[in-house]
Amino acid sequence: MTVVHNLGFPRIGHKRELKKALESFWSKEIDEKELQSRAALLRERHWRIQQTCGVDIVPVGDFSLYDHMLDMSVTLGAIPPRYGFSGDRVDMGTFFAMARGSATQPAMEMTKWFDTNYHYIVPEFHEGMDFRLASDRIFNEVREARALGLNAKPVLVGPITYLWLGKEKDPAAQAHHEIQHHHDDSACHGHGAPVSDGCFDRLTLLPKLLPVYAELLAGMAAEGVEWVQLDEPALALDLPSNWIAAFDGAYQSLSRGKAPKILLATYFESVAAHAGLLKALPVAGIHLDLRRAPQQLNAFLQGYPADKVLSLGVVDGRNVWRSDLDGALALLHPAHDQLGDRLWLAPSCSLLHSPVDLQQETELDAELKSWLAFAVQKLDEVAVLARAMDKGVDHAGPELAAARAAVASRKSSPRIHNAAVATRLEDLGQDDGQRSSPFPVRQAAQRKRFKLPLFPTTTIGSFPQTPEIRQARLKHRKGELSDADYQKAMEAEIAHVVKEQERLDIDVLVHGEPERNDMVEYFGEQLAGFAFTRHGWVQSYGSRYVKPPLIFGDVSRPTPMTVTWSKYAQSLTQRPMKGMLTGPVTILQWSFVRDDQPRERTALQIALAIRDELADLIQAGIGIIQIDEPAYREGLPLKRADWDAYLNWASRAFRISAQVAADDVQIHTHMCYSEFNDILPAIAAMDADVITIETSRSQMELLDAFATFNYPNEIGPGVYDIHSPRVPGVDEMVDLMEKAVKVVPADRLWVNPDCGLKTRKWPEVLPALEHMVEAARRIRARHHGG
Repeated sequence: MTVVHNLGFPRIGHKRELKKALESFWSKEIDEKELQSRAALLRERHWRIQQTCGVDIVPVGDFSLYDHMLDMSVTLGAIPPRYGFSGDRVDMGTFFAMARGSATQPAMEMTKWFDTNYHYIVPEFHEGMDFRLASDRIFNEVREARALGLNAKPVLVGPITYLWLGKEKDPAAQAHHEIQHHHDDSACHGHGAPVSDGCFDRLTLLPKLLPVYAELLAGMAAEGVEWVQLDEPALALDLPSNWIAAFDGAYQSLSRGKAPKILLATYFESVAAHAGLLKALPVAGIHLDLRRAPQQLNAFLQGYPADKVLSLGVVDGRNVWRSDLDGALALLHPAHDQLGDRLWLAPSCSLLHSPVDLQQETELDAELKSWLAFAVQKLDEVAVLARAMDKGVDHAGPELAAARAAVASRKSSPRIHNAAVATRLEDLGQDDGQRSSPFPVRQAAQRKRFKLPLFPTTTIGSFPQTPEIRQARLKHRKGELSDADYQKAMEAEIAHVVKEQERLDIDVLVHGEPERNDMVEYFGEQLAGFAFTRHGWVQSYGSRYVKPPLIFGDVSRPTPMTVTWSKYAQSLTQRPMKGMLTGPVTILQWSFVRDDQPRERTALQIALAIRDELADLIQAGIGIIQIDEPAYREGLPLKRADWDAYLNWASRAFRISAQVAADDVQIHTHMCYSEFNDILPAIAAMDADVITIETSRSQMELLDAFATFNYPNEIGPGVYDIHSPRVPGVDEMVDLMEKAVKVVPADRLWVNPDCGLKTRKWPEVLPALEHMVEAARRIRARHHGG
């Protein structure tokens, strides 16, 4: 019989129970015991759901109180020295200090998990460091699952991927217990290729790391575990040859001694180039993502070892569209015929990236709902496929018929296509969206218009979303607050934000975005071709969840979306008010995107809609407009061979959205938690007048790349980390700006936080911004007399 298993389940709970528990713990409303109790209840519920869906082997260890990479660092004892940890087992205080920072130490760096919008905590490595088992979490969760009578499969990040996704650090600097620690390393973590700082190669730590993995596996065996899943998604990247070569020795080492059977899981792209290596490894099974790369199956079926299982992911773990089960069965039949009981089925990757349960969506219309599948439904689909293969399609007739009808309905629905949108795209032709003048001409016009000081200050856009703001928005959505009263409430908040910024003496103001629930959802709600869920939350990082829109059809902008709010805010001040838009690539990347046309076409449709909005903002007198693209690098394909095509259309989409801006209209963009070393020409091709980037957690190291490339336009490197509750000092920010001045000319630098302030509280925001403005004053005084 075909085995149905799962690589991972959403952690957050149907009603975001994990978020509520975490934030209650952080605010000291509940203690650690209560937090752990709520977490255990969630784990049991999730295991039972999977069991009910027909999952034979449930994942254990996929649940995390913050991030699975952070869990792995804690389990392996990879605790940066600056946290002063010296105990036997890592305590909760150290765990959350690493994730969020503390009163005395900054948080660890955070970046995107491959090409998803999930953020992981980046492991820190230094030469000669030791590893040791420093957490019993995974063993405790195995015992929980087995006590419930479940067939548990522990899930761990594999050793090669763990090292690859980490970053070399200067151990001497880490040992300092003041904030102003320094490091010179530069690594393109995430899904790019690392660039060593010359100190050491972190792959040399593998011999020290493997014994701890072996200890983990031996402990699993002692608990009676039959299978353990080691995730090695780094195999989907263009790894250097020495990293590829390390797989054989690593897994030879792990196969010695007493250990459960290892399922090596890959996902997000093809690993066909490594088929020979993987088939020869001493592991008991391999998982492949056939949603992203169905063509790789043949490379594995040819000569597949008789002693291995092959797990195939044919249900999309990252998007929300119902599966074409007929197509999946056609793909699976050759594997089933060859492998028989050695064929396992699963979603393509962890369901971490999927909303929990479609059945909660009681307000979606029946037609659209019939096109969708969330995590629970995806597991149902996998079970249907297994039954159809094992017992014949007649034993899954109703489910296959329903899936067939949904696929046909989606293809033929008149809601999908808009002739006017198609005509606009055709009229674009080969237009690359270039503005009418080069940057130096635009820069002169903008300086003449705005007369900003050296090192101008601004923020990224949002200000704290207080409980009162959220309550007003909720009441308005429920019809309990009239349109007029809601507008008054939002205008009052905008007036407050403008007044505070003027008091702080910030140079370029924002309206604070109180009316926006999310930087993508807000726009999607007003664009044709989008639909929305009530409970379709997915985790972005920690307790930060997002509810991506669904792009099901052609995109257009029926009416202005932001003009009223920006125009009102500008009426309150003589200072420049920055209009705030989300860019086409980010809207695309942070939505569940239709899969019936190329992503490029959808991005260009969004770009035209944003361009319409930008034109209306300019007409309303807004002279500085930010088009946020924090997901620009996130959209980069995992294979370098595919980069140029993506970067060409992504930068073109941005330029088209900004094309109508006159020379004296200043276009900003913002990117966060990304490494830019290898795509700087494409970023420069976007031709934004000002780019603001996250650099505080990395101590300005990202600017080294901008200096080497000689980025031609203006830059605002973030001077403090808004993802941590700590308030940095003035001297800390001045030091960061001094680093920036060494690599970027002073007259091209801005001073700003590294991201929006939506998730922070006013008592944290005000002193941090006061420090930022004071830091700008001091740095001005040091350069050209202020």
